[in-house]
Amino acid sequence: MGEQDDNRVAARLLAWYDRHHRDLPWRTPPGAIAAGRRPDPYHVWLSEIMLQQTTVEAVKPYFRAFLAKWPDAGALAAAETEDVMKAWAGLGYYSRARNLKKCADLLATEYGGRFPDTEDDLRALPGIGGYTAAAIAAIAFNRPAAVVDGNVERVVTRLRAIETPLPAAKTEIRAVVGELLPADRPGDFAQAMMDLGATICTPRQPACLPCPLRDDCRAGDEGDPERFPVKAPKSEKPQRLGAAFVAVGDDGAVLLRKRIESGLLGGMTEIPTTAWTARTDGIATVEGAPFPANWRKTGSISHVFTHFALELTIFRADLVNFPPPPGHWWSPAADLHGEALPTVMKKAIEAAIPGATQKPRHPRGMN
Repeated sequence: MGEQDDNRVAARLLAWYDRHHRDLPWRTPPGAIAAGRRPDPYHVWLSEIMLQQTTVEAVKPYFRAFLAKWPDAGALAAAETEDVMKAWAGLGYYSRARNLKKCADLLATEYGGRFPDTEDDLRALPGIGGYTAAAIAAIAFNRPAAVVDGNVERVVTRLRAIETPLPAAKTEIRAVVGELLPADRPGDFAQAMMDLGATICTPRQPACLPCPLRDDCRAGDEGDPERFPVKAPKSEKPQRLGAAFVAVGDDGAVLLRKRIESGLLGGMTEIPTTAWTARTDGIATVEGAPFPANWRKTGSISHVFTHFALELTIFRADLVNFPPPPGHWWSPAADLHGEALPTVMKKAIEAAIPGATQKPRHPRGMN
């Protein structure tokens, strides 16, 4: 495919994007830059961090809530880390939230609250890797950066029928994106590729007929686009075991503690659990209880992390006039939904106290 063909692909894609782009709360409409409306780098950065390993629909309410609390990097830098972790709870991959706060702090102290506008300078910030740096540079600053996420990988491997399995194909994919990249609208091009992959060139049953690139798609010509991207065989995730202990006070409060800052779920809030990790099992019986009490088994829960699956046996004890051990605190039942509890901990609490972590609803007619 020559330069003229690459230009045709980019032109067709951008024309499609101008008509069919998704309306997203962090996005500036196509062509806005030419009209003098520049995307807000803070919005681009925040959305890209949130969207890592998370769906667009899941991110929308979190993005709006974050903007309402912290409308710019300076406001986020002034926030308490615990408040940021609470606002993040439920999005998963909690190192992203810790790095989000670190990045805002650095922007406030070293950059005057402004984002640098080059890939290299962006990559020097906490939590910003190659993909995110390219996305911010292209979308927020219209830099000619090759932005490659999972949607783009799917579009490009089908467009060129790339037989190299992922992840080895990433270098080849990035090179193709660089060839296709239009100099005048790199930010719109990046978002157009993402939208095409999300709405047309989907993993299963892609809508090839309305696709703006169907005349140039080699996988479509071969009649088997779902074969791409080719992926190396996945190894089975290891299964880890452990136990979690839900202590309930006589007023319905739940005993919580904070995890250490480093490692899996670092800095998040938890109920006491045994010492399971991605590599080792924890004690899965009542013998692992944090202190003596009338513990009774209330069930078990399963949770899948990136690199392993976890099964926790859940125990509950009802306590009266029990002073919290050092590093622990009683969280009132009405406040539990607002704690910085990761999903696995919410599951564990729900197994012992159904509905405990749900946000209470006001009765009809009340504010």
